[in-house]
Amino acid sequence: MRYDTPEPFKVEIPERALIDLDERLRRWRPPTAIADNGSWASGTAPEFLAELVDHWRHAYDWQRCQEAINRWPNYLVDIDGQRLHFIREPGTELDGAPRPFPLVITHGWPGSIVEFLHVIDVLAHPEAHGGDPLDAFDVIVPSLPGYGFSGPPVRPDGSLGPIGPRAIGSLWHRLVHDKLNYRRPYGVQGGDWGAVVSSWTAFDHPVTEEKEGWKSGVLGLHLNMMGLRPGIDLKTAALSAAEKDWLDVVLTGLDDRTAYQRIQATRPQTLGVALADSPVGLAAWIVEKFRDWSDCGGDPRSRFSLDLLLDNIMVYWLTGTAGTATWLYRGVTEQKPRALPAGARVETPTALAAFPADLAPAPPKEWIERAYNLRQHTVMPRGGHFAALEEPTLLVEDIRSFFRPLRFGAAND
Repeated sequence: MRYDTPEPFKVEIPERALIDLDERLRRWRPPTAIADNGSWASGTAPEFLAELVDHWRHAYDWQRCQEAINRWPNYLVDIDGQRLHFIREPGTELDGAPRPFPLVITHGWPGSIVEFLHVIDVLAHPEAHGGDPLDAFDVIVPSLPGYGFSGPPVRPDGSLGPIGPRAIGSLWHRLVHDKLNYRRPYGVQGGDWGAVVSSWTAFDHPVTEEKEGWKSGVLGLHLNMMGLRPGIDLKTAALSAAEKDWLDVVLTGLDDRTAYQRIQATRPQTLGVALADSPVGLAAWIVEKFRDWSDCGGDPRSRFSLDLLLDNIMVYWLTGTAGTATWLYRGVTEQKPRALPAGARVETPTALAAFPADLAPAPPKEWIERAYNLRQHTVMPRGGHFAALEEPTLLVEDIRSFFRPLRFGAAND
């Protein structure tokens, strides 16, 4: 069936899928463990993984997560053959005030829409949480192509295959204006791949075009990770001391933490077999990142409950998208150009919230300004890569403070 307009969608995982999962978990074979004293130095600690699987088998309740997703209005829509899933929660409207500001929030890998389920209501209905209703957003939370309840990525020729984040950014623009029929500008927000997709959306679709008397495009860009590199030649550019020190770290010191990128970019099909066939293998592949990239002090349980970790893993497992999710890493290598064009930057007003325990250290402000029209730069006191899960209050307030002047037509520099 083809969905030319958004069709209501409800997550309903059949019981046979849960029975199959239980059988696989019951039969899983723990690997021989390297004696590294449970330090996670060689990957997911066997003791933690065994605890997670035991909880998965005997205490975890998927119905709770399914109900949490279905609490929100879910939809499916097709854009040029690409099946997209998204949540849309309209914000609170006030008489005599501007309508709630549309905001597209995008996840990354190994995240999902699960990251944002608990902040949708805060953003859409701030008055219900002690906030100002004038800060309300129309919240739009899509699943990336190949992730969760969206379909696998579709190339321009109609074949299945990797596409890059720039192409996804254009899909988001069409979702907002062509399928949801917004006749006003909108904002984008994201971390991880969400930061890259949102950045390309803002670069390619800023508020510049007029359509039949209404403005179209991205009015503001909020990031919790820098998405695009500046379009400069590192060999000839005059860099500050802070920029040089930062580049030394990110160019030479992250090999151990980014090896997964090379595997997912070069052999996504091979890796996808294992991730799609073994739920415990999938869990080990994902949970390691939640431990390494979060402000958890080495223990993921200090930031995430076992239920929450499994909610996110289950979205990949039950939809069979653990393999297609990795295609984005191949898609970005095929995208030309990967970085901004020489001399160009994202001119859309931009905010960057830097959380200290992210995958990579945050770049200095002058590096960010080479790529973005930076209007707000917040160095957060705590938190990591999964900001909406780790520090939702800090993230939400930073989003509100950035968009507040933009939505009322004021400058925020």
